[in-house]
Amino acid sequence: MGIIAISGKSGCGNSTVLRMVAEKLGYEPVNYTFRNMAADMGISFQELHKKAQENLEFDRRLDEHQVLLARKGNTVIGSRLAIWMVPEADLKVYLKASHAVRVRRIHAREDGDIEAIDQFTKERDAKDRGRYLALYNIDIDDVSNAHLVIDTERWSADQIADIIVDAYHLILLGDPHGSSL
Repeated sequence: MGIIAISGKSGCGNSTVLRMVAEKLGYEPVNYTFRNMAADMGISFQELHKKAQENLEFDRRLDEHQVLLARKGNTVIGSRLAIWMVPEADLKVYLKASHAVRVRRIHAREDGDIEAIDQFTKERDAKDRGRYLALYNIDIDDVSNAHLVIDTERWSADQIADIIVDAYHLILLGDPHGSSL
């Protein structure tokens, strides 16, 4: 009943890699978001986002639901906090990319004014870090508990998914020499 947890900031390829890894392993992808929560609550994403700005309980509910789904096993969970919220995950992966590359990727995905996206991304990173410190005392800039940190600027999403699957298979097989990865 394996669990792989994948985290990273916006624009690092988390969602894409999550889907690819889950597909390669035949595991259930877990990527429950505020958009999903809003639909479940029967309200608009904008309405939920406004409520969440005023009350951190919505973050807690979202995170708890994601963790519950991930703990069913044979899952790949992807979220900003996955590697911290599911400490028992068999493999915890952090995906990283420079701010400039992340901004270009977000711009390619969402279009719009690149300077506005750059500013929004800086603000979002700072707000996310502050919120997670306040909620859980988690510093999302400290990735020392990740088993694997991958620079997504170096490889394609498919190559990154293969790296993760290979690392996971090594963990499942165990290391007969007793050394760590």
